[in-house]
Amino acid sequence: MHAAALSWYLNPNARSWRADPISDDVREFHQGLPGYRRTRLIELPALAEELGVGRVVVKDESSRWGLPAFKILGASYAISRALSERLGRGDAALGFGELTERLADTDRPTLVAATDGNHGRAVAHVARLLGLPAQIFVPTAVSRAAIDALAAEGARVTELAIPYDDVVSAAARWARDAGRAAVLVQDTGWSGYERMPQWIVDGYSTMFAEAEEQVAEQGLAGVDLVAVPVGVGSLAQATVRHYRGGVGAGPVVLSVEAENAPAIIASLHARKPVTVDTTYTIMAGLNCGTPSAGAWPYLEAGLDAATTVSDEQATQAVHDLAGLGVDAGPCGAAALAGVRAVVTDPVRRAETGVHPDAVVLVLSTEGIAANPLPGSESVKRR
Repeated sequence: MHAAALSWYLNPNARSWRADPISDDVREFHQGLPGYRRTRLIELPALAEELGVGRVVVKDESSRWGLPAFKILGASYAISRALSERLGRGDAALGFGELTERLADTDRPTLVAATDGNHGRAVAHVARLLGLPAQIFVPTAVSRAAIDALAAEGARVTELAIPYDDVVSAAARWARDAGRAAVLVQDTGWSGYERMPQWIVDGYSTMFAEAEEQVAEQGLAGVDLVAVPVGVGSLAQATVRHYRGGVGAGPVVLSVEAENAPAIIASLHARKPVTVDTTYTIMAGLNCGTPSAGAWPYLEAGLDAATTVSDEQATQAVHDLAGLGVDAGPCGAAALAGVRAVVTDPVRRAETGVHPDAVVLVLSTEGIAANPLPGSESVKRR
């Protein structure tokens, strides 16, 4: 099914579904890493007025350990779990200092990933911190800026003129052929490859723990709507696990995809995971054609609503957020574009129960440096 025309999905039963919560150990791991600090939660009264809601807060992931996206939360934790297991500590996520010391006396594995930018850079960054080589595979549609950033982390970058899903398969084959000399760090799962993607999802939970604290510090009891940008669905899985893992109904969880890559919303309508054809979008990190196998059960049961946005809507959101002092790339700004698509439509607004006093949380997952808009000097393509 090519589902470019799909733009809306609603699950009225999602808020009654419950997921197992993620352990607090994940955040403790991140807090133990050098340079850890919470990213900002920014309140934007002008957006609240525009949208006709009580409050709008944006979780700004434009600078996480010096990288312009949230992905290092998942990569750091998952790599630690995998390497700790390799060193005989399968129940632990060892800190980077201890890992570096222990790895010095072993054959150093290459960390391998496929990426459309942010995930691969996070993997390469962690590899550099641990003194390990990194092999990153990318589709040729990835921006020059993203490729240069990978190379600057010391990674070996292989560009492939094939769709992203096929790049993932190529990375998996490379890692499989390398045997114990490689560790595949992929944020999408398939049959027989589930633990690493799950560790990555677990790592993302720190973002939500921070946001919950910051919302409370602003005197708010909680949020009513959470908008999350979606590619293969791993961050959406983490969102659902957090907000469906507590007591009570929790907020409405809205997934937002690029209209040119609507794998999740197409799967929700089909009631099973499907692969869709994708075409170019400025939301490079969302340009994925197949849902992650591990994420799918959570998305099917726990997403309240799903929508898609155009490149034009994402671009407008980038500019609007910049005007309000928020550094957002098109993937991060897509979350705002998705909220607009819901609350400005009377039917969708009523279906999701967004009331005039609602508190809306927008997950802005990347800064503009991670994924520059077309036309900027750094986005010239080969």
